[in-house]
Amino acid sequence: MSFHDQPILPAVRNMKQFEEFLKSPFTYGVLLDVHLGRLKGIMNEANTHHKKMFVHVDLIHGIKHDEYGTEFICQEMKPAGIISTRSSVIVKAKQKKVYAIQRMFLLDTSAMEKSMEFVGKHRPDFIEVLPGVVPDLITEVRERAGIPIFAGGFIRTKEDVERALEAGATAVTTSNTALWKAFQK
Repeated sequence: MSFHDQPILPAVRNMKQFEEFLKSPFTYGVLLDVHLGRLKGIMNEANTHHKKMFVHVDLIHGIKHDEYGTEFICQEMKPAGIISTRSSVIVKAKQKKVYAIQRMFLLDTSAMEKSMEFVGKHRPDFIEVLPGVVPDLITEVRERAGIPIFAGGFIRTKEDVERALEAGATAVTTSNTALWKAFQK
């Protein structure tokens, strides 16, 4: 089962990738590393092309990565969803009725337990598990949380994508444009 029939969620890091995403058959994408001053124009262009963007709030330059910044982005930019490591951002995204995606860095057992505590308390719509190349962890988080998983980070090959999906990820986030092409329909 994929996210809106997309096994890949293209992650856009620059304008060249954004242009490529706009030309792609994908509807949903992830916006990373952008300056606040460019965000409105990018979102308007995405809407013109009938694209829906998840905005990674922690990577937007020029705005504080908190519930107030999230509220501003939700009201002014109207993203499809918000991605963040911060629980207060996830809570605000849910209040604003956009997809709330909790980014989870699985560095060690302690990080896993702390992240699972946040997930249990705030119940995001999705969890983005990083690194996404550890199938056992994708399966464990999905089973423990009961929340759909996006896998990202260190996804380098078509086999990495397939393993993540087989482990239970709903979709894979990647900025590797060759992988976008490999999974286009």
